[in-house]
Amino acid sequence: MEQPREKRRKEQRDEMSRSDRKKLKEARKQDVKRLKELEFLKKLEKQRAAEEKAQKDLEGKKEQKGRLYTVSVAIPGSVLDNAQSPELRTYLAGQIARACTVFSVDEIVVFDEQGEDVKSIDGEFRGIGKKGQASVQLARILQYLECPQYLRKSFFPKHQDLQFAGLLNPLDSPHHMRVNEVSEYREGVVVKRPSKPNKGSFVDCGMRKGVQIDRNLQAGLRVTVQMQKNENSESKVLKGTVVAPHAPRTESGLYWGYTMRLASCLSAVFTECPFSDGYDLSIGTSERGSNVDSVTLPPFKHLLVVFGGLQGLEASVDIDQSLTVTDPSILFHHYLNTCPGQGSRTIRTEEAILVTLSILRPKIDTAVGRSTAP
Repeated sequence: MEQPREKRRKEQRDEMSRSDRKKLKEARKQDVKRLKELEFLKKLEKQRAAEEKAQKDLEGKKEQKGRLYTVSVAIPGSVLDNAQSPELRTYLAGQIARACTVFSVDEIVVFDEQGEDVKSIDGEFRGIGKKGQASVQLARILQYLECPQYLRKSFFPKHQDLQFAGLLNPLDSPHHMRVNEVSEYREGVVVKRPSKPNKGSFVDCGMRKGVQIDRNLQAGLRVTVQMQKNENSESKVLKGTVVAPHAPRTESGLYWGYTMRLASCLSAVFTECPFSDGYDLSIGTSERGSNVDSVTLPPFKHLLVVFGGLQGLEASVDIDQSLTVTDPSILFHHYLNTCPGQGSRTIRTEEAILVTLSILRPKIDTAVGRSTAP
């Protein structure tokens, strides 16, 4: 009788152990399931965070669509004295304008190193080989080339300095619009045309139709106009809003040509800076400077690159009565040789501009946090 009882007890223990094992197995399954759910939730959280970051980056890029930094170039007007005829002088000025436009230079400063104290383009060239208005002629040609073709008759009367300017290669920059070209912005001139009260003046923007702006301005002014979107093609006039000249650059990231100013000497290039905080990064160029390959540019808002004339920046420093230094490198944050190992004894200024801006371009992009990838 004892054996069946022991057998039943053994069967009961086996059944209990099977039940425990089954419960344990089920518990393990639940644990694995919970772990998988946790891993899935973590994965979803990571994916959501990545999507949010991508969205923020996209919004940031939209907000930073404009370009806030500027690049300025300063050159002495005496570079024209290296040309042997009026035609070659004009062509040299055209080369400088083209080089600065290709590299999206925002400001060109023509400074005097011959003691002429010139501050406007009133005046004219007095002849090859004579001490004359070289700075004036260079500035006038640079301004002429920067101006859109359809506006030149309004701002540039016939002048001896511009005798051969019509033969120069066009800059073809973004603000030089064709008649049928569609653009968010256009350059124009306010015209004498009667308008209704509080309706705004009319502007010639180089289109077949006139553009009516949002305010009344004096005729003859050059203005930058932001064109109204979704304009009715059948309307007699187009609508636009007058904006600051820098708006295409700061708001839409467009290169909108360069501004031009004259400086009476090298020091005036710095002291008469149009930016309230001045140039926070300045570079002087000379064969006596440091090797450009070893230089990294810091972040900046306004960059100034200064080129010397026939005798280099040393001559500009010597003639400047406002400067007490004799070493030009003291005036700049960086004093660079942008063409080390040059094969020619001299590099002409128009060549130096191309060489320097070309080698500085990737360094500028890195400094302002702009990608150089295509």
